[in-house]
Amino acid sequence: MKTAIATFLVFLVSGSLAETRQASPDCTYEMKIWNVNTGSSVNQKIIRHSYNDLKTEEVDPLTGCTVCSEDQTLIDIPPLKPFTVCSKIAPQVRDAVTSLTKSGMPIHAIVGYHVIKSRGAADGNGNRTGFSNHSFGTAIDINPELNGLYDNCVVFGPQCRLLRGGEWRPGLPGALDKNSEIVKTFKKAGFQWGGEIAGKQKDFMHFSLTGY
Repeated sequence: MKTAIATFLVFLVSGSLAETRQASPDCTYEMKIWNVNTGSSVNQKIIRHSYNDLKTEEVDPLTGCTVCSEDQTLIDIPPLKPFTVCSKIAPQVRDAVTSLTKSGMPIHAIVGYHVIKSRGAADGNGNRTGFSNHSFGTAIDINPELNGLYDNCVVFGPQCRLLRGGEWRPGLPGALDKNSEIVKTFKKAGFQWGGEIAGKQKDFMHFSLTGY
């Protein structure tokens, strides 16, 4: 796993986003904020400013991918609904998904780039203050309806509380576990699976370079 991630990161730093992004002087994105009190997204708004005025929080420190829609690439692999990821990881994601769909793996839906503050500490109003990996286009969710996000779940069991997505039932077609070909393929491509992250959350739909 460490070797795969290291190889992947060499690819990421080999070129700058200036080489891959569209020629545009602006950074634009639509942002939501997750509120822990209501358990829903609030304060949806459109952000636009000069690309040269990017804030530190708007850039992923691991990959250099940004929250800007201009830095994202649309991936269209029928019969899946098109989804978007950071241009710097798009080739790896496209290759993995293409290989899996051609081999008949049960991929029903993929969710990629969408800007939301759903990590970090909550402010006085219960709003999260940190961008998720999806915000940079560096994470994808596969088959959310069968692979939920759980809290209170150091080890999966009856105590786990489903927060989002569908109930996880390993063994069903499209449900992900450590032995599934989908998980193995993305791990070989340098991603980590959210079903194996340490701590109280288990995100069985989720893949990113860090697992979170």
